[in-house]
Amino acid sequence: MNTDKPIRDARTLGVPKMLILGLQHMFAMFGATVLVPILVQGYGLPLSIQTTLLFAGIGTLFFHVCTRMKVPAFLGSSFAFLGGFEAVANLNQGIYADMAPQDKLSYALGGVVIAGLLYVVLAAMIKAVGVHKVMRFLPPVVTGPIIILIGLNLAPSAVNNASTCWWLALVAIAIIVVANIWGKGMIKIIPILLGVVGSYVVALIANALGATIPAPTELDPNAVAPLINFSSVTSSQIIGLQPFQLAKFDLTSILVMAPIAIASMMEHIGDMSAISATVGENFIDDPGLHRTLIGDGIATSISGLFGGPANTTYGENTGVLVLSRVHDPRVIRLAAIYAIVLSFSPAFAALVNSIPAAIIGGVSFILYGMISAIGVRNVVENQVDFTNSRNLIIAAVILVCGLGFTGGITFTIGGASITLTSLAIAAIAGILLNAILPGKDYVFGEPTTDDRASGDLGRY
Repeated sequence: MNTDKPIRDARTLGVPKMLILGLQHMFAMFGATVLVPILVQGYGLPLSIQTTLLFAGIGTLFFHVCTRMKVPAFLGSSFAFLGGFEAVANLNQGIYADMAPQDKLSYALGGVVIAGLLYVVLAAMIKAVGVHKVMRFLPPVVTGPIIILIGLNLAPSAVNNASTCWWLALVAIAIIVVANIWGKGMIKIIPILLGVVGSYVVALIANALGATIPAPTELDPNAVAPLINFSSVTSSQIIGLQPFQLAKFDLTSILVMAPIAIASMMEHIGDMSAISATVGENFIDDPGLHRTLIGDGIATSISGLFGGPANTTYGENTGVLVLSRVHDPRVIRLAAIYAIVLSFSPAFAALVNSIPAAIIGGVSFILYGMISAIGVRNVVENQVDFTNSRNLIIAAVILVCGLGFTGGITFTIGGASITLTSLAIAAIAGILLNAILPGKDYVFGEPTTDDRASGDLGRY
């Protein structure tokens, strides 16, 4: 859309164009949002695509109500919590020994509920004492390495999925790279979605030509299976209700999932800064960071309570704001309604679930690396001074804890078995060291010397 000035009221364009603009935002969020339940299913936990879409839409609408209908943000599935889901799936001590995947998912969702409530706690603190006093405990030297660890801890699952069919994984990677580097307009905005759809089309052709993948069993180690399995698609209804699942609560799963909120809250603050810069309005002041945090946090808790993953504000949709120059939150709300409508189709969810693991692995190669890269960007743009021994020690301890405690730490309190994952250990260590060590050189809210820093939240 070629306009000199941004459009803040899309109603001036007419209903048909508004509907198309909403559809564009839905496409921007769609690939990443449905990828989260697909990846979690790969860990062995039956997270529903339908339920995920439903609560992405409901969460977005709730967020807009909380922010007085002012902030053009979409709340999609958060990738930050993937490591937590995988950790809960691998728990096999205490009450988790021989536990059914469905129940493990319920306990993981309980952790998501608590993580969402931590947003509300931070929002209350910000409202009470001001954003500057709270954020000094979470500088980029802490949050940056934690975000880096999220991607690095997920890397093995990307390799495992891609190894089921390397050539198909490489096709997905190639499409994403080409779309992101050489694509124009909308193509550049949705490289993940294009990577999934494009490689799936290639897989359909290969499957029709008789392509197979290894599927070894105890009786036949040389067994093979079709590249794509359509059995669940043909048996699914076109229209049906979402499979809701109530959250359960246990201290171990809470300690696995809740600390991840530290990283996702920092992502939220960065996204609010980016959206504010894009639209030209300071949403951190009006409607206020406390309101955006409450909207995001409660949306996450509601989603987790009934069977959906954590939500987060989506940078993909911020890219659409830049592309279209239509800054009206109404078009975002249209995308939320589209997501809710699609969530009522089990056949659609089954079709998405038929995507080969190799495609998911190829997409994850890029996606998980990008999560770590975002952490690096957080450190670079806020100009963390690693010539300062204090900063170097904090980052070093976080990284070693996150990569070294591969099995976490399990201990017993009051007869309950509690497991701290490597990410939880790293987060706790980083926050404590930052609070204890003298010589803090970070000031939240004061600009860095580089005016181009898109994630500028302070200076060193």
